Amino acid sequence: MATLIITEKSSQAKDLRAALGDRYGRILPAEGHLLRLAEPDEVDPAWKRWSPTLLKPDGLYPTRPDQGGNKAAKLQAIAAALRGCDEVILATDCDREGQLIGQEILEHVGYRGKVRRALFTAQDPKTLRDAFATLKPNDSMRPLYEAAVARQQADQIYNLSLTRTATKTLLAPGTRGVIGIGRVKTPTLAIVCLRELEIRNFKPEDYFEVVATATVAEGSFQMRHAPAPKDRIKDRAAAEAIARAADNHRGPLTVTVEEKRQAPPKLYDLPSLQKTCGQRWGWTADRTLAVAQELYDGEGKKLITYPRAEARYLSENQIADAPAIVGALTRLRGFAHLDISRPVIRKGKSGHFCDKALEGVSHHAVIPNVNVLDDLESRLFRLSDDEKRLFALICRSYLAAVMPDYEYRQTSVTMPVPVPTPEGIKPVAFRAVGRIPLKLGWKAAFGSAESDGKPEEETEQTLPPLNDGETATLSDPKVEAKRTQAPPRYNEGTLVDAMQNAWRFVEDPPLRDRLKEAKGIGTPATRAEVIKGLRKQNLLGADGKWLVPTPAGLHLFETLRAAAPTLVDPGTTALWEMKLDEVVTGRADFRRVIDAIASEADRLIGALVGQRGTALDLGLPAPKARFARRGTTARGKTARGAPAAPGDAAKPVRRRTRKATASTNGESMAPKPRRTRKTKADGSAPPAAAAAESTPVADAPGSDARRRREPTERMVAFARSLAERKGIALPDPCLRDFDQCRSFLDQHAR
Repeated sequence: MATLIITEKSSQAKDLRAALGDRYGRILPAEGHLLRLAEPDEVDPAWKRWSPTLLKPDGLYPTRPDQGGNKAAKLQAIAAALRGCDEVILATDCDREGQLIGQEILEHVGYRGKVRRALFTAQDPKTLRDAFATLKPNDSMRPLYEAAVARQQADQIYNLSLTRTATKTLLAPGTRGVIGIGRVKTPTLAIVCLRELEIRNFKPEDYFEVVATATVAEGSFQMRHAPAPKDRIKDRAAAEAIARAADNHRGPLTVTVEEKRQAPPKLYDLPSLQKTCGQRWGWTADRTLAVAQELYDGEGKKLITYPRAEARYLSENQIADAPAIVGALTRLRGFAHLDISRPVIRKGKSGHFCDKALEGVSHHAVIPNVNVLDDLESRLFRLSDDEKRLFALICRSYLAAVMPDYEYRQTSVTMPVPVPTPEGIKPVAFRAVGRIPLKLGWKAAFGSAESDGKPEEETEQTLPPLNDGETATLSDPKVEAKRTQAPPRYNEGTLVDAMQNAWRFVEDPPLRDRLKEAKGIGTPATRAEVIKGLRKQNLLGADGKWLVPTPAGLHLFETLRAAAPTLVDPGTTALWEMKLDEVVTGRADFRRVIDAIASEADRLIGALVGQRGTALDLGLPAPKARFARRGTTARGKTARGAPAAPGDAAKPVRRRTRKATASTNGESMAPKPRRTRKTKADGSAPPAAAAAESTPVADAPGSDARRRREPTERMVAFARSLAERKGIALPDPCLRDFDQCRSFLDQHAR
């Protein structure tokens, strides 16, 4: 009796062979979806000509072999093996899409033998062996498969029908291009456009705070009157009155001392990794995924687990791997100073190892690969600078997760100052906060590198010894003028995070909750591609690392918001998910769900047809940002002294367009641009930052000198604080040069 095991990808097949051998049968991998849905004109030749038509066949769109990559050969191998086997075990990912990837192959070739299902959320040997010891009949997974089919078919009908309609009705006469509409793509465009409109409509407000020096027996420190945003001081005269009242005021201090502890941050999933890399190094979401993928399956590398992770937890089976991973990493020179002789294991949703948090999730958090620890150093020598710094980030995250809590003593000081007002004497509070580390705990894993991405409070400082009720005298009060800032634009990393948390843009409570359960719009594997598609279609552009809607993108958003708001609403995904839930639970037939979504698409086609004459021009590039960002002065000079980019747009570039097709997740794809020469990833980052973030096992390869850039405000503040604490002079170049400042921090922050 021959048995065939079908996996979703080669890495699964390799892990299964290592865990099971050939005990259960022959193992063959797919390559994601080996099949695609037929194009509309393959179903009905009349649909070859684009028009505002609902592209819904009488039945379902049939499947066709996908010719991309090595997919055709893998499908042929699996089809040939199926002809000679009596049983199939599907070992694809345990989610809805994984069920579709495996079962659609069996449906396509007409396999009618016995089928069982292996369900696992991690790919360590014990988890895999347990999954195969408790195989389930695949018939029990039929509702999940039908929900996946409904999602795939509905996306095809909805996205392609509306893309064609929008292109034929909204595009300016004589303009070539495709206006891509998608259940995920269009709400993503809306997220960026809403932020852009918020920035453009933002009216900055001036407000004031008062700072004074408090003197006690053991020294002096700064105290500040900074009301909460809703109570900010808008009148300078009022602030100056407070400053006059504070001058030489003498009174008792209220001192509260608390010993606190902070647990380490969560491990990385792909969205949080993309967000972190975007914030720290200006990487695009696609670049982060590409570097992570190379670390995962690059020749001679394979240093991390599957990068398209959708959870920030590990399975409880992986607790047993902690001593081996910690031991291997702390043998590296960069982590040898860490004492993790007894890893701290935190279970449950507040920790890092939690089986319940992985229910229904296919991939655990991204961590170092336990299976390559024996020759770790030799693999590290093969890495580029980008790969070194990303691997170091993932290693630090894992090490921090199994280290003790960060413990500190926080001192909060308040002093009421009586201020005369027309209504009488009104006390206003001056405050100061100080924090003294007691045990670095997990923060030692990061050293001088940024730890959890959360900035320390600006008001925290080193305080002298203080007693509750002690008398202090305020002197040298100053009024500080401040101004509210517009929210920042998205970069690719923060946009991925916004897509994952798109429930924040939905007002209806049930839809918010369902979208939160669905982890937003798109998937970890597709979000970067969606953003790339919007840029290829010239609906989004870039101003440095910031994403900006092009005139066409903003025009399209405004048109859709007025005519068909459903298209730009992330809540549409929540509505779909609720319908698909009914299929999974047996309360709805999957064909009726497809029909309902097709009916909604037909209604939206009518709404778009009513907008004829909109005249969208996809040729105009995105304007440069007109509003000052953080680090930009009021005169339009950047922190480096260069003039801010003008708002003048470059001349539009005409490109030939090709036919739009549907991707595996149903999003309408833009025509591919001309092939451009790739730039090497090596050395693309500033060498000092790369050195600080890479695992210092071997010296990084040399690279050309980069354009100098200024250190960040946080770096300078930290450097000044270090210099003050250690009683040393801060070299002047540290205030102007990123590399000099980073070198100073590396030398003195240990």
